[in-house]
Amino acid sequence: MTLAVETRFRSALRKAGKREIGGMLFAEQLNPKHFSIIDFSLDAFSGSHAAFGRDPGSHQTTLDQFFERTGGDFQRFNYLGEWHSHPSFSVHPSAQDLQTMMDIVEDRNLIVSFAVLLIVRLRFKFFVDHSVTIFARGQAPQHQRITKRFGWA
Repeated sequence: MTLAVETRFRSALRKAGKREIGGMLFAEQLNPKHFSIIDFSLDAFSGSHAAFGRDPGSHQTTLDQFFERTGGDFQRFNYLGEWHSHPSFSVHPSAQDLQTMMDIVEDRNLIVSFAVLLIVRLRFKFFVDHSVTIFARGQAPQHQRITKRFGWA
């Protein structure tokens, strides 16, 4: 994750306060199993104190703009997954979070065969606490730690 992306996350989380926010994650593929988060969409209005649900249609424009900026190079730049905040709860995914992501990767009508769920929480107005869960079609979710660059086997 770039410093600019992390800074944008902090700013959005500060503004949202106790309301959950979220969106999509966009990444650059560095090698076959390693990605760097280079951008994200932000829905700062749909969440409540205890839940966040993103309307896929509302983010299509953001997705289209990302692909335009990256020259439609889908092998290198693409959708990586979803993110949202848990300002009042643990950063571990809820049962609903897990089910939503499993539905995405198991839907044979979608081309998404794997996706990442990043859940973030701001601590002391500066530190970003997080969890990363990787979902792949036909596999159990895997929990990871995020670094400047992260990957999975």
